Amino acid sequence: QVQLVESGGGLVQAGDSLRLSCAASGRTFNTYAMGWFRQAPGKEREFVAAISWTGTILSYADSTKGRFIISRDNAKRTVYLQMNSLKPEDTAVYYCAAGSRVLLQPTGYDYWGQGTQVTVSS
Repeated sequence: QVQLVESGGGLVQAGDSLRLSCAASGRTFNTYAMGWFRQAPGKEREFVAAISWTGTILSYADSTKGRFIISRDNAKRTVYLQMNSLKPEDTAVYYCAAGSRVLLQPTGYDYWGQGTQVTVSS
């Protein structure tokens, strides 16, 4: 069992940076791949980035590649999402998720956090 708690969301201006954190509890955190997803009002939940449990496999959505960086610190049981050059279209609730491997589909993940709101003003 893994419990996930996101933090770090907020209101920023276009071009700003923000770092999200996802703290995990549970002794098996180090064996899970971790993903970040986001969901804007009226839209489906979409993939943002994911990282394998070793940190050696990274995957990004085309819309975030080159701007966002996913990383993890297994000793701290935390995964991060560094978001740079933010755009208004990045506005959404951001969720972290834990699963057995790096996947782009939300259905591939077993555990989810409650989400943190990111709002980017123009």
